[in-house]
Amino acid sequence: MTKIIIEPNWCKSCGICVDFCPTNVLELDISGKLKVVDANACISCKLCEIRCPDLAIEIEED
Repeated sequence: MTKIIIEPNWCKSCGICVDFCPTNVLELDISGKLKVVDANACISCKLCEIRCPDLAIEIEED
C-alpha cells in the first residue's frame, strides 16, 4: 500500500505533480488545492515527489 503525504502549507498549487503523474492519482480541485483522487492507482513511481519544487509531497511504501 502506498501512502501519499501532502504538506498543504508548502504546496503552491503549481500542478507539476499532476502533470507528471502517469496514473492520474493527483489533481487540483476547484480552488486550486492539490488532492489525491485515487490513491489505489498510485504505482509509487515518485515522479510527483521528485518534481515538486517545494518538497510538499512524499510517497511512502509499506
